[in-house]
Amino acid sequence: MIRVGDVILSEDIATAKFACNISLCKGACCVVGDAGAPVSRREIPVLNKAFRKLKGSLAPEAVKKAEEEGVVLGDPENGYEINCINTGECIFVEKDEHGIATCAIQKAYYEGRFNWEKPISCHLYPVRLKHIAGFDYANFEYIPDLCSAGCKRGEDEGIYLSDFLESALVRRYGRDWYDQFLMACRDVRGEKEHA
Repeated sequence: MIRVGDVILSEDIATAKFACNISLCKGACCVVGDAGAPVSRREIPVLNKAFRKLKGSLAPEAVKKAEEEGVVLGDPENGYEINCINTGECIFVEKDEHGIATCAIQKAYYEGRFNWEKPISCHLYPVRLKHIAGFDYANFEYIPDLCSAGCKRGEDEGIYLSDFLESALVRRYGRDWYDQFLMACRDVRGEKEHA
């Protein structure tokens, strides 16, 4: 394990190589799973705002689901998650002409139509956080069906998961924390090479 401030991270976050390859996985992390993306309570108002602003570009089934059940499901005790349609797709999924699932919120952000990129759990994926007793615990959630194309691209291009997630980690913890984290990652890699 690696500790950086109040964050405990699994060592594979330092050693794994990963870079999203959406053309091969087709955005599987947005469409596969038994639950929606986890979100914090403070993200719920932003997600509701995003839904109101973007619902014209969302699938009719997603709009119906969100209007009937809510954009976000859950409670303080069990946590919150973005609602999904019956096939498992996030309600914010948009598909392009090649069938690749993308995030409507992120697309609007890149186009300057929305001022928030996406939930932090989506930005950090394939790393998942759990907050326990004042600490964030971060684990690399490797799911072969979702992550193998990204792992192969990371290996082929020499991109570490820790580098791929730079913008997400800086967004979550700040630049100083990220710089300390990178030093810790390099230490772990050095120890593995000399083991």
